[in-house]
Order: sequence, then C-alpha cells, then structure tokens
Amino acid sequence: MFTLTTAVVLTVLPWYALNFAFSGAAWVWFAFCMVATGLSITGGYHRLWAHRAYQARLPLRLFYLLFGAMALQNSVLVWASMHRVHHRYVDDPERDPYSIRRGFWFAHLGWMLRDYPSARLDFSNARDLQDDPLVAFQHRHYLGLALGMNLGLPLLVGTLFGDPFGFLLLGGFLRLVINHHLTFFINSLAHTWGRRPYTADNTARDNDLVALFTYGEGYHNFHHQFQWDYRNGVRWWQIDPTKWWIAACAALGLAHGLKRVPEFKIQRAMLQRQFERARERLRACAPTGRFAVLHRLLEQELEAFSATVNEWTRLQGERFEAARRSLAGHWSHSELRRRLQTLERALHDQRRRLRLLHLQAA
Repeated sequence: MFTLTTAVVLTVLPWYALNFAFSGAAWVWFAFCMVATGLSITGGYHRLWAHRAYQARLPLRLFYLLFGAMALQNSVLVWASMHRVHHRYVDDPERDPYSIRRGFWFAHLGWMLRDYPSARLDFSNARDLQDDPLVAFQHRHYLGLALGMNLGLPLLVGTLFGDPFGFLLLGGFLRLVINHHLTFFINSLAHTWGRRPYTADNTARDNDLVALFTYGEGYHNFHHQFQWDYRNGVRWWQIDPTKWWIAACAALGLAHGLKRVPEFKIQRAMLQRQFERARERLRACAPTGRFAVLHRLLEQELEAFSATVNEWTRLQGERFEAARRSLAGHWSHSELRRRLQTLERALHDQRRRLRLLHLQAA
C-alpha cells in the first residue's frame, strides 16, 4: 500500500497536473478529506476509543468510523488495542509495537513492514471495544469500508463535479501519503525532538511544530503523562485542533463527559520536573559559596512543595467525604474549593521561584 500510493503521487499525479490540471473543487475535496480523516484518527481512534477521554453520540461515532476507514490505518479495534500496548510498554524494545528505542525509521514506518512479535495482535486489552457493536461492525467489514471510502466515494463525488480522476488523485492518493506520514511522525518525531516538561520517564516530547501538522498530537509528553485527558495541548494558546473540535462537538451536543486532569496535578508534574532539572544542575556544582545558598533554597522549596501536596491530598479527602454526604451541589461555593484553588496558585508561584533558582545556578 505504501509503495503503491507513493508511486502514484510521484508519477501519475504530476503527469495529470501537467496535462489536465486539477479543478478547484478537487482541491476543496482534498482539504476536506485531509481534515476529516485526520480528526477521525486523532479525535476518534485515539482520544475517544483508545483512551476513552470523552463519549460521543451516534452521528459523531459514525463519522469517525467511516473517515477512519478512509484513513487506511486499520480498524478501530486493531489501532486502539495496539496503541494501548504502546502506552503500557512505552520505550520497551521488545513489547512496544513502535518503540523509538529501535530507531527512528522503525518507529515511523518500519514496524509495519515485517511481522514483528511486538506488533502481534492481542485484543485482551480491548474488551470494551469488542463489545461495541459499531466498532465490531467496522472491524468485520473494514476492507469493504476502506475501499468504498477511498475509491468509490472520491470517484462518485468527482463525477458529480466532472473531475473523477482529479478527486481520486488528490483526495485519495495524495491525501493518503501526507496523512500517513503526519500520523507516523507522532510515533517517531514526537519521541525524538522537543521538550519534556511533565515527565522524563519516557521518550515522548512536546513539540509545537509537530502539533501544528498533527492536529494537536505533538504535545506528546503531556499526553503520555495524562493520557485520559481529552486535550493534548492543555494551555489555551497551544495548537490543538482536535481539542477544539471535541469541545465544539460537546457544545453541539455530539460529545459529552470530557475528561480533564485537575490543574493541580499538571502543576505538580511540572514542578517535579523543575526540581529534577535543578538537582541535576546543582549536583554538578560544589556546595560552597553562592551554590551552597542555592542548595539550601532548593531544599526549602522541596519542603514547601511536599507540604502543599500533602495539604492538597488531605483536602481531596474532605471533598470526597462531602460528596459522599450529598453535599457535592455546594462544592463550587464551598470553602474547600477556595482552599484548593489557593494551593494551585501556590504551586504556580513556586514554579516561578524555581525558574529563578535554575537561572542563578547557570
């Protein structure tokens, strides 16, 4: 498939463009298919089914299933099951299906070109998907759906606009090649290049450029730390079209139950990474003079951090107890909520102090 689609794009497509040219409608169809298949993978296959980050109504699920088949990345059941294995064994060369530890090419494309043991299917981690009748239907009839969406639909729509082969070449072959490699960059480039602000326990990176071309999936370090959040770009300014799409669907009543990681947990993860980096930098310096002062400041900040986390844990216990006593309706106006928000601000302020300490240790 990869050889065929790439060969057509490199030979037939430029020949057709030089001899016949593509209609404006064909380019619009190309753009629509790019976005529809891309969001069906990121918003549907990935965040809805692989991670259960939200719930979707029937029309939205049908959209994902049809255009997900058009994306030619296998059925939801196969894709989501294998992705769950990736998260469970990330970076394990023997068990992660597309481990970056086996090289950039392997993670990007090579893992699909041979029958590697790490990529063998085992649906024991996807019982919930096997019990979903729509997911099961798509899995059983995947080949027919994929052929119909990739050949039948472009030719049908293209015929209506008088340019069937233009629609097929742009909305079919060119779109497939581009979307395939953009998706594969999440497994390769997003595990190689970028920042690790939330965890250093795995190779996943946050990269704004990768996010720009992968519908927000480039914020991969956040995703591997908080995989059940419907957002990858957690900040309002971060480029995450999938997050905006899901939020828009929720506003229209097509999605609900959107899961969000508490802000405190996000701040805590970022602070822990700052502490790790500060320790690494100060460890290389002798604890004398100015650096002795910085060592003491770091220890004080660690103590304050531990106290804040302990207080947050205690308040969470009070919150759950209040919910158990049917007082959850008063939660938004309660003293507990105000105190938890105060702790969130305390972590945010501490992150600023740690940045200054890190600069002084430079």
